[in-house]
Amino acid sequence: MNHHLIAPSILSANFLDLRKDVEMLDNSEADWIHLDIMDGVFVPNISFGFPVINSLQYITDKPLDVHLMIVQPEKFVLEVARVGAYVMNVHYEACVHLHRVIEEIKKAGMKAAVTLNPHTPIALLEDILHELDMVLLMSVNPGFGGQHFIDHSIKKVSALKEMIVKKNLSTLIEVDGGINLETGKRLINAGADVLVAGNFVFSSENPIETIHRLKSL
Repeated sequence: MNHHLIAPSILSANFLDLRKDVEMLDNSEADWIHLDIMDGVFVPNISFGFPVINSLQYITDKPLDVHLMIVQPEKFVLEVARVGAYVMNVHYEACVHLHRVIEEIKKAGMKAAVTLNPHTPIALLEDILHELDMVLLMSVNPGFGGQHFIDHSIKKVSALKEMIVKKNLSTLIEVDGGINLETGKRLINAGADVLVAGNFVFSSENPIETIHRLKSL
């Protein structure tokens, strides 16, 4: 039985016809819609902001998985909640007072997730893991879609899964970057619960079929 979730990233969608792509996701087996917000400071790129997410919440019933690749994400907790986010993802590297930010995310009624860049060790989550609903591991350097998968991510997922099991937690592991059928299968075998796929879904000839294949791994 396949229990893993698929969260297509609309960073790779057609922004001139976003409604069409979101309707496609609604008709697919996608579980969540992943939204990458970038500020050009924390990552070397700028994507989209609240007006886009706000309009999305009215055209889809899929839960919105909002990933803030920005400095000072704590400034926007209430704003992310207001646009209907189900999960709010903040970067470990961007939060000096991570515990407080996690508390605020939960208080605002969202699931709390922490993202680690490829170079950030999972050991740093030791004292916060029990507070988290999910950990997002970046398997590429964040900022751009369509990048090459960093192979070390497989070991990282296994080690994090071990830590979660040892602590008897139900924290989900999400992975984002370079996901395809081959890397997706390896990640699920290693213990990943949620796969984020952008380019692989949206540049395929039949995105609905591609999502189905990812879901069937």
